[in-house]
Amino acid sequence: MNKAKIYLRPSFTENVNMMVGRAVQSSRFNKNFLKILSANHSTIKLNFPVLIKNKTEIFTGWRSVHTLHKLPSKGGIRYSTQVDPNKIEALASLMTYKCAIVEVPFGGSKGGLKIDKTKYSNNDLERITRRFAIELSKTGFLSPSTNVPAPDIGTSSKEMSWIVEGYKSIHPNDINHIGCVTGKPIELGGINGRNEATGRGVAEALLEFFRHQDEVKKSKLNKSLSENSIVVQGLGNVGFNFIKSVYQMCPSVKIIGIIEKNGSIYDSSGIDLNKFIKKYEKYKNIEKINSKNFSKKNSIESFPSDILIPSAIENVINKKNVNKIKVKLILEAANGPITYNADEILTKKGITIIPDIYVNAGGVVVSYFEWVKNISQIRFGRLRKRFEEERDANIVDSIEKLTNKKISNHLKNKIINGASELDYVNSGLQDAMRNAFQDILKIKNKLKLRSFRDAAYTLSLKRLEKTHLDLGL
Repeated sequence: MNKAKIYLRPSFTENVNMMVGRAVQSSRFNKNFLKILSANHSTIKLNFPVLIKNKTEIFTGWRSVHTLHKLPSKGGIRYSTQVDPNKIEALASLMTYKCAIVEVPFGGSKGGLKIDKTKYSNNDLERITRRFAIELSKTGFLSPSTNVPAPDIGTSSKEMSWIVEGYKSIHPNDINHIGCVTGKPIELGGINGRNEATGRGVAEALLEFFRHQDEVKKSKLNKSLSENSIVVQGLGNVGFNFIKSVYQMCPSVKIIGIIEKNGSIYDSSGIDLNKFIKKYEKYKNIEKINSKNFSKKNSIESFPSDILIPSAIENVINKKNVNKIKVKLILEAANGPITYNADEILTKKGITIIPDIYVNAGGVVVSYFEWVKNISQIRFGRLRKRFEEERDANIVDSIEKLTNKKISNHLKNKIINGASELDYVNSGLQDAMRNAFQDILKIKNKLKLRSFRDAAYTLSLKRLEKTHLDLGL
């Protein structure tokens, strides 16, 4: 064997563990607590048969639980040919840290099914999913009280509906069966705003960052968000809903590049987002939008900007391309888009990175709201909406009588209109994202930490440590 140096690329789990380890060095933690977090509590591999077109096929899926300090454990379930236990375990641990940051009372979990969805019909996928749900239920890895999945890469509200039916088929007497997953259709106990939640949460994180002008200045960005150029990589649920949400909240936002696996759209003066959103909702394919600015170029390093938002998969910024990344601020909308080694290089260069365990936590925040709705079995606002409208109408009426002046119908309707479920969800999401960022910034400044990632992990670990020690674990 020759003595040539062999470079071993860290696995996803190793990347996460190294980032946690770096944060551990910045503060004192109980050694026994750190041992508990260093390994996932349990990971199950399931091989199960399904009859497809008169032929039995064996499918393989995994579900991992990182900690049991709070129940249920929460985390998405993905369908992909790239699913493997290493990624599932890493994503489960990220969910633990993520829940702690946004103060959602769940443990971390993740699951996946190794499958190429394009090879199967809708009926086939329904049978496969129901069988997967049954197998997970049998082993205790699916339950409204212990383990609650949600949509992830390759899954949607449709798969969540099938999982509910699979769980219900072997637990027909569980009154809370509908809470065994989140991200369901509204008609099946879902909640308004869940589909957009992760992308909207990314937009809330970006807007909150720009409310702290000292941090904006440190990052060498222009004072106003609309004066900075943005590139978004990935047009899945997260990336597209980020674009929709940030455009809704800040219509003057300047997105100059949108990158997908089959091409990109780039316009240095800013993409017409109103047109883009309408066309993408119609065609669901960036190549079919017929934009004059479309090209086949899709490497993330080929689009310099002020702000970069990777919203696709893990490890897209790595040691091979990190030195070609020309930005001032990165918001990690995807899970683990930057490897540990690349993160070190970017941080030393002074590029601000807002980490995934905070940025994309909007999904679990609204999943928590959905789970609470399912367990309480009543939608948010149902008991208060009409009462609030009548009360506010009386206030408006009193003001008009006292001032002898009429309030315009537009303003009157705005004041009187009671909050809908979506209003409550968006308000709660904004509150969670704003409070979490302020907590991260506070600990970053207090401990003089070099990055938001170190601060986010330190905050999460401190909250998790207190819980574990209080429980005597």
